[in-house]
Amino acid sequence: MATLPKSSLDEILNRFALLEHEMSKGPEHEVYTKLAAEYSGLEEVVAAIRTYQKAEQELAEARAILDEPAAGRDMRELAEIEIDELKEQLETLTAEIRILLLPKDAADEKGAILEIRAGTGGSEAGLFAGDLFRMYQRYAEMNRWKVEIISASEGEVGGYREVIAAIRGVGVFSRLKFESGVHRVQRVPETESGGRIHTSAATVAVLPEAEDIDVEVKTEDIRIDTMRASGAGGQHVNTTDSAVRITHLPTGIVVTSSEKSQHQNRARAMQVLKARLFDMERQRADDERSAARKSQVGSGDRSERIRTYNFPQGRVTDHRINLTLYKLDRVIEGEMDELVDALIADHQAHLLAAVGVDA
Repeated sequence: MATLPKSSLDEILNRFALLEHEMSKGPEHEVYTKLAAEYSGLEEVVAAIRTYQKAEQELAEARAILDEPAAGRDMRELAEIEIDELKEQLETLTAEIRILLLPKDAADEKGAILEIRAGTGGSEAGLFAGDLFRMYQRYAEMNRWKVEIISASEGEVGGYREVIAAIRGVGVFSRLKFESGVHRVQRVPETESGGRIHTSAATVAVLPEAEDIDVEVKTEDIRIDTMRASGAGGQHVNTTDSAVRITHLPTGIVVTSSEKSQHQNRARAMQVLKARLFDMERQRADDERSAARKSQVGSGDRSERIRTYNFPQGRVTDHRINLTLYKLDRVIEGEMDELVDALIADHQAHLLAAVGVDA
């Protein structure tokens, strides 16, 4: 049976007790907030360690009964049953604690910037981009996350050529970060009279929402242009220069926002720019790390075809983990947990393998 290093567990418990003690002394608000954040981050693993240690103690007591000459047959049988149950519990707890001790992605608890763009497939690709956005919207609603559209360019017959949105809530990025890549759809378009299956695609990018402390954008590094926002025609045409385009000169990144308020457009465009710069820095840091730390799921390659949605067969297949679910109708309605959980589990297995631990 696999075991965990006692010294490492004791170190975590000691740190947790120290944080608890320091917080009880009533430090200044800024210090208390920092201590509380670390304390909160350790609560789950500390609870698992305490359960693990309790099970270890009970296992030792059950084994002691078998070594007791005065123990009767019934007592020994009960002890053997308890030993088997405790061994199984300890194996489960060991796997759980190993995962909890894996290095954390500092961006996991952040919100996310979701970018969806129609790819190959003409107007059908735009409709599919719209379907994907609604899928993520519904998933966000199920998790009580807030979705705010930053910019959107509608397709000719519906859907989107491009849509960018901010999704805010606890742990948004940790749940959505493996969605980046090319999503492919196979279905019969409504406009197809012959009933032939059409294949089209859309690209998805999920970036961690950046805060001011994550990335600094210098004034001299950006150029801000205002433009006339495009409208639906007639009285809806925007006659003021409210649309904003921000160009980050060092990287060439261009972000636009074209809602009604110029002030709001500046803020939203800066929000997306910071997210892209933060993501670029994260990608650079990942590239500098050992290749062994990279998992198939977490490669972040947005040119990679990651998933196929086959409507005639009612199936969705994630090609990275060879997972096929015959519940496409439910997935496209936002029931994504089974997919997301499988992707996270695969990522954790790769991390465990990278540090030389069996999953």
